[in-house]
Amino acid sequence: MNIALISGTSGLVGMQLLHQLLKQNTYDYIISVGRRKLALKHANLVQLAGNMSQIQNWDWEDQINSQSLGGEYVSLTQAIKEKKCTIQAFSSLGTTIKQAGSKEKFFEIDHDLVLAFAKWAKRLGANGFYYVSALGADPQSSVFYNEVKGKTEEDLKALDFEHLGIFRPSLLLGNRNEFRFGEKVATILMKPLVWLKLFKNMRPIYDYQVAKSMVKVALDDSRKGVEIIPSGEMQDLSK
Repeated sequence: MNIALISGTSGLVGMQLLHQLLKQNTYDYIISVGRRKLALKHANLVQLAGNMSQIQNWDWEDQINSQSLGGEYVSLTQAIKEKKCTIQAFSSLGTTIKQAGSKEKFFEIDHDLVLAFAKWAKRLGANGFYYVSALGADPQSSVFYNEVKGKTEEDLKALDFEHLGIFRPSLLLGNRNEFRFGEKVATILMKPLVWLKLFKNMRPIYDYQVAKSMVKVALDDSRKGVEIIPSGEMQDLSK
């Protein structure tokens, strides 16, 4: 049995990623994890919701079985408990300092919750973890956003997954739920780079391209260890 765990499904890349995972015939179940459930139903989709900072204490088995009125998820919970499945985890969790309200809250979401999800996934038996980081990620960066992304990357490496894919997209294009003035201006200025196909790793990338590349990398059995996937490579992988 093949299982995908995913967090951050309400975000720009997360929604596209969930769509890509549901399109695959490879995964028997996709388990979405978040603060609240999505208004979405699918035969292969199971949703878990709660305080993600406490995810290690979740009774995930009870949550799954409570959605299984006819017992259709018994095989799923048994496979996880008995380690008789292949599990891969995907995280596009992230926010902005403006949305979070402070640097401390931003760090809590973009670092602490990502790590909590990763540790939980590892405990369940995940051998692969695929994370949406950022172009300038660097734990020594003077830019707080890039510093947090870099620290998150380093702490994920320490968890020693068989395969860790770190995806560093440039400016993301897509239909956001909220208006971001700075990103809108940057998009207008940089979008010609997409048309002209210049500066591959710097030019904007669409949300669906990131999502498609993540799934493609996860399904490639020849890829192991820690990989940094830059924006240009994502664009090639998503073709």
